[in-house]
Amino acid sequence: MTKQLFDISIGVASFLILSPLLWFLALITAIFQGLPIFFRQMRPGLNGAPFYIYKFRTMLAARDENGNLLPDENRITVLGRFLRSTSLDELPELFNVLKGEMSIVGPRPLLFQYLKRYSPKQARRHEVKPGLTGWAQVKGRNTISWEEKFNLDVWYVDNVSFWLDMKIIAMTVWKIVKREGISQVGHATMEEFFGSKAE
Repeated sequence: MTKQLFDISIGVASFLILSPLLWFLALITAIFQGLPIFFRQMRPGLNGAPFYIYKFRTMLAARDENGNLLPDENRITVLGRFLRSTSLDELPELFNVLKGEMSIVGPRPLLFQYLKRYSPKQARRHEVKPGLTGWAQVKGRNTISWEEKFNLDVWYVDNVSFWLDMKIIAMTVWKIVKREGISQVGHATMEEFFGSKAE
């Protein structure tokens, strides 16, 4: 089975099975956090090509007196923390999988400004489509350093296979049940990546 066929098959099955949950989460997000329901942001995909990622919104758009967004820890809501801890906020990315912009498994799509901060080796993470989950996610998620995360991403690029993807999916389910690696110590999510020593 090719990776694209695998993605479409799992994506369609997941969407059909999880549709009631998606509608329910959309409803409670609208009730408790207001509109918009979805967080939409441009991210780099395969070979750095831009696409819009969709997630359930977990933060408010609260700003300071100068119009700057408050830190993540001041904007994330109680519902948002729950959605993040269970990875339910990621479910709308199934739309990205069905559109062919993402895979079920692959390096997580990060911010566009990181592209110019990667070393040549780190940039190789874009040689495959970004994923809903990935090798770095099951090996530490937000509790490991950026350098460790990118090394794991590149290892996945060099070793991608159907059986590795199945292993990562199984490990992801276990990580979600245990709610491990949600945030970095001292941060609500993960601190910004400013680059590392060129490799």
